[in-house]
Order: sequence, then structure tokens, then C-alpha cells
Amino acid sequence: MEFPVKTANPVKIETACLVIPVFKDGELTPAAAKLDDASERLIGQLIERGDFNAKLGNVQLVPFAPGLCADRLLLVGFGERDKCHEGAFCKAVDAAFASLGQLTVDEVSVALTDVPVEDRDAGWKAHKIAESALRASYRFTDFKKESGPAPSLKTVSILLSEGEDQNAASEGARQGAAVGQGINLARQLGNLPGNVCTPRYLASEAKRLASESDGALTTEILDEAALEELGAHSLLSVGHGSDEPSRLIVMRYQGADDENESPHVLVGKGITFDTGGISLKPGAGMDEMKFDMCGAASVFGAVASILAIKPKINLVAIVAAAENMPSGRATKPGDIIKTLKGLSVEVLNTDAEGRLVLCDALTYAERFEPASVVDIATLTGAAIIALGHHATGLMSNDDDLALDLLDAGETAWDRAWHLPLWDEYQEQLDSNFADLANIGGRPAGTITAGCFLSRFATDFPWAHLDVAGTAWNSGSAKGATGRPVGLLTRYLLDREAEVVNTDQD
Repeated sequence: MEFPVKTANPVKIETACLVIPVFKDGELTPAAAKLDDASERLIGQLIERGDFNAKLGNVQLVPFAPGLCADRLLLVGFGERDKCHEGAFCKAVDAAFASLGQLTVDEVSVALTDVPVEDRDAGWKAHKIAESALRASYRFTDFKKESGPAPSLKTVSILLSEGEDQNAASEGARQGAAVGQGINLARQLGNLPGNVCTPRYLASEAKRLASESDGALTTEILDEAALEELGAHSLLSVGHGSDEPSRLIVMRYQGADDENESPHVLVGKGITFDTGGISLKPGAGMDEMKFDMCGAASVFGAVASILAIKPKINLVAIVAAAENMPSGRATKPGDIIKTLKGLSVEVLNTDAEGRLVLCDALTYAERFEPASVVDIATLTGAAIIALGHHATGLMSNDDDLALDLLDAGETAWDRAWHLPLWDEYQEQLDSNFADLANIGGRPAGTITAGCFLSRFATDFPWAHLDVAGTAWNSGSAKGATGRPVGLLTRYLLDREAEVVNTDQD
């Protein structure tokens, strides 16, 4: 999909469909006012007669507009003007592209960048427009005999008003398209069934990204023999009960001018299916445990976005991939395992397996002498109880890193919430028989999971993102969301800007 950016009079734009914003009070943006004047007050009359309710997210297609060169108008409700913050803008844009997806047109134009959003410029709005268009184009039809017509939209022209920064908008659209593609890759991997998307499949996906990167990405795959030799017994213990072999996947992007510049590291939990192991989960809803690799999927999505944008940073992406199954060979409650870091862990619950693969991956990350490490995991159901499905849980051993991630989430509108990681919680992990237990009981389950991981992140700035409530939807909208690809990509791009600003100083 292409996103040309133009400064033009919307009245003169020849397009299959022109998208324009409408507020509940009837006040029009500069672009919409021009269209209203040229069309004999068509928009104003629709509002005054009550033929269009500009409630946030409402849309109405107008098949003919006199005096305009556009074949159709799509009116998009932005609600109350004084409440048009980032979330309202994104919701309205998503509604617009959901509606456009029902049209059999290959190009449209949108005049939305002059919608006032506090502290957000045309570059930010163009980013969200491009990202939304790509997300709306995604369909998962791999296993359907009759999948219906494919989305036809190929070009979305972004129309700027006079005075808006075309360079900023063009760069915003470029980055937004890259993030949209990364989100869709994460959704695709998350939506694949567990009999297809195995640890070996994820390894092949990493190789595919590398082969298509023109040398920008290198990949190393550690199989079970290599992991055994390495001493990653915690990761291996999770896959003992499965016939599918575990993998540690390492992807390296070298974009900084100095190849020795410390990399930022992303670590993803890649449990491609989670039965709970011997601590078997209830059968109802277990099909959704194919989404237990969505942390890993978001790492793949962020890597794809970075490959498209090509920032001047160094990045290492690590995916700890395994399948958690019950069998005669499976790890049992009460077993004690040795981690790559040398700490022993008493496994009190085999369904708390994500932290067992992540701890070895975090230890492996030490060898890269990282500037920061962020792990992403569908780690605890307790995160859903605490935060619902809106915010990702964030814990960190470094306040500056935590603030950087929170800021990135606000900018990307892929938000997180900072939870405490106090020493007082650590004692819940005490074990009579090992250095620590893998669970700390029901109280503060999300936090004690973060405490467990923090024991393996003592030598670098580290943050943990628990995406159990945000990585997928259930019910009639069941499917992977692609979060937090937007947050991760924004965080990495901000690190590039930080280096540029430091160099200029």
C-alpha cells in the first residue's frame, strides 16, 4: 500500500472516495469547510437535519457530492471537538478504514491531518493514518476454502492543509506503514494454529526475514543440542514433554554508524502452545493458548518494522521458543532445574513456564553488553485482572528505561502502566529446596513474575512487558492484536533520536 502526501485543495482532488472529519458541534476543519462551501453546504445540511450523527467512530458514505471532484465522500464522526485526544483520533481513523474496506476501490484520499489533537503534528497523524490503513487491510484466511474478496485498497493519499509540514507527514506515513506491516506480521504469527506455528516454524520465519533483508539482518538458531551444551536447562525443561524441539532464535540488526555501539535487546516469550504441562489448564478456552507466543510475535513484528525504517541503531532480538505439553517426559511440580545463570529453580507449577524460558534468554542477552533489554511476554493472567485489556503491564529495574517505554507507548498509542518491583515482593519466591521458586502465590502474581525475571537481569537496564491482556482478543473478535509492536518500534526509534541529539550537542 502506498501513502503519497500532498498539499492540495480537497475540492479539486479526483479520487474514488474522500474522507473528511465531522465534529458533533458541527464545526468544520479548514479542509472540510472548503468542501462544504463548494458542495452547496452539503455537509452542514446533513448535520443540521440530523442525517449524520458525528458521534465518535460513526461513519456515513455520501455517494455523490455536487461541486466536488471526488466520486464519494466518507463522513467520519470525531465526537466532541474539545475531547479529541489521541485515542479519539485513532478510533475515528480506524472506523474510517474499516468502512473503506467494504468498498471496491483501489485508491482514496483522506483530509484528516488538520483535526486538532493537542501536541500532535501532521507527522504523528500521518503515521496513525498509514498504520490504521495497513491494520484494516489484514485478513486471516489461510485455512478457509472460501475467503471472500481480498481488500482492494492500494493507495491512500494524505491531504495536507496549507502550512502543514509535508516532510514530517511523509516521514510519519513511511514509519506508520512500516509499523502497520510489523503489526500485521505479529498478528499473522499469533493467529496461526499451534500445529503450524511451532518453534521450528518461528526459526524459519527468522531465516526468511534475514534472507529478505539484503544483509541488514543476521540470524542464529540454537537447537536443543546447542542449548544443552550452553547450559540453558531451564528453557529446555519446558519443552521436555513435547515432541516439538525447542529453539533459541537470535536476530541481529546492525544499523548504527559504530558497529560496536551497544545494542538494544528485545526478548520474546515464544510458547507456541501452552497446555500448562502437568499443571494442566482447564479445557475451556485452551485453544487460545496458541496466542502464548504473542510476545515472540511482537518481537518479529518490531524487527520487520525496523528493517523497513532502517534506523541507525544496533538491535538484537531473542526469541525463546518451546511447546509446553504433558507427557511422561514432562517437567513435574517439585522438580528442580538449573538455569543458564547458575541459579536453581523449584518448579511449583509447570503452567508458570514463560518465566522459565525467558530467564535463560535474559542470561543469554548478557553476552551482547546491551544498552537496554526489554522482554515481552503473555506471562500472567493476573495482569488481566489488574489492568484489563487496555494497558500492558510494565516493570523495570531502571526508572529511566521505564519512563522511556511509557513515553513510547503514549506516542504510539499502545500504552503501558508502570507496576512496582519492590524488594518486599521478592520473598514470595523463597524456596526451601532451591535458590527460588517459579511462582510466588496468588497475591501480586504479575509482580512476582517480574521479580522472578529480575533475578536474571542484574547486569543491564531491563524492563518487562506483560501483554497477557493486550496481545489478543477473545469472543467474536478473536485474534491477535499485534501489540506492542507500535510501542517497541517507537521506543527503538526514540533511541536513535537520542543518539542524534547527543551527537549534535
